[in-house]
Amino acid sequence: MRRVIELFLLLCLLLLAGCSENELSSNLDNKLRIGVMLSDAGLGDQSFSDSAFNGLEKAREELGILFDYRELKEVGDYETGLQELIDQGNDLIVGLGYMIEEDLKKVAEKYPDKQFVIVDAVVDLPNVTSVTFKEHEGSFLIGAIAGMRTNSDIVGFVGGSDTPLIRKFLNGFSQGVAATNPEAVVLHHFAEDFNNDKLGEELAKELINDGADFIYPSAGFTGVGVINIAQQEGIYSFGGVDSDQYYLGEKTVVTSMLKNIDVAMYKLAKELVENGQVADGHITLGLADDGVGIAPIRVISLTKEETEQIEKLTEKIKTNAITVSE
Repeated sequence: MRRVIELFLLLCLLLLAGCSENELSSNLDNKLRIGVMLSDAGLGDQSFSDSAFNGLEKAREELGILFDYRELKEVGDYETGLQELIDQGNDLIVGLGYMIEEDLKKVAEKYPDKQFVIVDAVVDLPNVTSVTFKEHEGSFLIGAIAGMRTNSDIVGFVGGSDTPLIRKFLNGFSQGVAATNPEAVVLHHFAEDFNNDKLGEELAKELINDGADFIYPSAGFTGVGVINIAQQEGIYSFGGVDSDQYYLGEKTVVTSMLKNIDVAMYKLAKELVENGQVADGHITLGLADDGVGIAPIRVISLTKEETEQIEKLTEKIKTNAITVSE
């Protein structure tokens, strides 16, 4: 009799385990899934990819979505990763960075019923939502700070490449400098490389030798080299861009221009959860949308008048009283 009872209990446990597994499987099947093809530098870039990952982690915790990602395996081949994310059955496929544009467009044309998002570029297809940022607005505020505090009236900019996107950072920065110091000169270099900190150091040294006492990099890992040299040489720099890089140079980084990829990813995930899809077309996020901004100001202390000036400039941009050109 005891043996029969033991077998009965074992059978019940197996049935319960089976039910639990089925229930777990069902719950997972009901969750919305987002697949992300990361930018060329991948996780650990302390910038674009890391910010997107943070936004998706928040969405997973607060909205209950699932997400997976792929990193670049071979230079220029984003198509393989995109295809793998599609094969997984993700409900939304996100491509990060303008360099992914051609491969994402190719895959989106191949799968017209699948939803895609591209960040930092525009793809004109009905199943692709394009998300871009008003980097020039955040860069304007960086330039305004540099302009009001430069002693040499010479400031510098290092871009990762000479492209329309990076030009937006330079143009906004230059307009901000002019707004607070019309006499200041903006010098610039384009590295044509986002992953070379040593090159960033070399270009920063050239700008410092030419008299720059503030340098703004928009160059990915190359920009880390700019910050390193700025700290060694005792001049000021800015974190750039996409995330707060103060920890890379706590004696030099005044503030960072934030391109809030994490905010964009969370908004997209929330829209997907609430509506089952994301809005099509082109979404542009600026200061007014919390799409861009600046990190807390450190290292230097702005006067009350300077702080009020930055606040007024910010409000004027948000209300379109000032238009920052790209």
